[in-house]
Amino acid sequence: MTEMTPIAAAREDRIAALLDREEIRALRLLYSALLDGGEAGRMGEVFTEDAEVAVTVGAMTGLGEIKAGLAAAYEAFDTQKRGHFPFVHAIANHEITLTGPDTATGSCYLLDLVTDRPGAQHPVLLLGRYADDYVRVDGRWRIARSALDVIWPVDGAA
Repeated sequence: MTEMTPIAAAREDRIAALLDREEIRALRLLYSALLDGGEAGRMGEVFTEDAEVAVTVGAMTGLGEIKAGLAAAYEAFDTQKRGHFPFVHAIANHEITLTGPDTATGSCYLLDLVTDRPGAQHPVLLLGRYADDYVRVDGRWRIARSALDVIWPVDGAA
């Protein structure tokens, strides 16, 4: 077996980093798909067992609380009882920094839309920014901590 040249080794490291970032981006997309589709029971595919989440519906610690809290949010926003996408969590501008072989931090914008308003009303509920800590557990990336900073609307804004 031949040794890898420094250039080839650097290329392999860069490819591994790209794959890690892409897996993390896919994780954030999976969160939105599961939440919007009413599948909070599958959040173990997204979060660590001891994850901490702080969003508009409250702070939650541990996978059980997260599943229950997000399921309750789905029910609360499903005002028409359609059981079909009462909200849409669109994310953008996902930045990821790998901080170690199995850890990363990141942030992305949230455009949170609701689907129960009449067509003449705009569907924007809020604009926000998620700040996340990621960890690789058993070979899979998971969110260990997520905090949502609501950028708009701001209380008291005209």
